[in-house]
Amino acid sequence: MIHSKYSEHIPSPLRERARVRVNRKTVYHNHIDRVLEENLLTDRHVTDDSPASALFPEFRTLYDLIADEVEGLADDQLDWTSGDYEWAEWSIRNQVSHMASLIYRWLILRWGDRLFPDGDHGVTDVQGVADSPDDRRMDETKYRDLSVILEKLNEGIELARRVLDERSVGFLRAHTVTVDSRDQWTLMLKAHPTGVTPTPDGSQRIMQLEATMRHIYYEEVTHLFNIQRLKRAQGLDTVSEVPEVGYWTLDDWDRSEAAPPA
Repeated sequence: MIHSKYSEHIPSPLRERARVRVNRKTVYHNHIDRVLEENLLTDRHVTDDSPASALFPEFRTLYDLIADEVEGLADDQLDWTSGDYEWAEWSIRNQVSHMASLIYRWLILRWGDRLFPDGDHGVTDVQGVADSPDDRRMDETKYRDLSVILEKLNEGIELARRVLDERSVGFLRAHTVTVDSRDQWTLMLKAHPTGVTPTPDGSQRIMQLEATMRHIYYEEVTHLFNIQRLKRAQGLDTVSEVPEVGYWTLDDWDRSEAAPPA
C-alpha cells in the first residue's frame, strides 16, 4: 500500500485524476497515478460486507487538513469578509462553523433515525450545532471561539468516522434519504458518479448514504478552498494542500480570486 501525504486525501471510490496545489501552482506528482491504480485494485476487493471506511479513507486526516489552515489566525483575519465576491460573504470563522454544522445536520437530522435509532450519537446539543437560527452554522452565542468551533468540527468528523467504521458498504448503498434540492445542485450533481437521483420535477433528490458521505467530504474540501481564498485576499499564506476533487473542481464552479491587497 502506498502511503503519502497526498494519497490520504484521494477518495478511492472516485475515478478522478487527482492533483494537489502547492505554492499556488497546480502540479502533477509522479506517484499519483500509482496511488489511483492501487485504489482501483483495492476497490475490486470491496464487497457489500466490507467496512464502509474502506470507501472513504480520507476522513482519517480531514480534521488536520482543516485545522492546520486556520489555527493561529487573529480575530480580524477570521472575521474578514467582502461584498465583492459571493464566496467572501462568509468569513473564515463562518466557513468553519458551517463545516462543523453540516456534518451534524446530515448525520443526525437527516439520517439519525437509521444511523442512531436509539439516540446514541453522543451529541448533547443537537439544536445548537445542527439547527441553530444562524444560517447553516452553529449557534454563534455558544460556538464562536475558534477553539470551540474546531472542537465541534473534530467531534463531527469523528462521528462520521464512527458511521463508516460501524456500517458496511452494503448498508451505505442500500439506504436512501429524500431531501430538497437547491439550484446549486444542478451543478453539484456532476461531481457524483452514483448515488444521487433527482426526482422527476427536480425539486428533491434521493441520496444513498454513500453519496451523503461523499457530499460531506466534498463540502469540507470546497469550504477549505474558500478559506484559502479568504486568506489570499488578506495577503496571508496558505498552509494545506487542498485535494483537487469535488465541487470546487467542477468546470463551471466559481474559482475567482480577490485582487491582492495593496
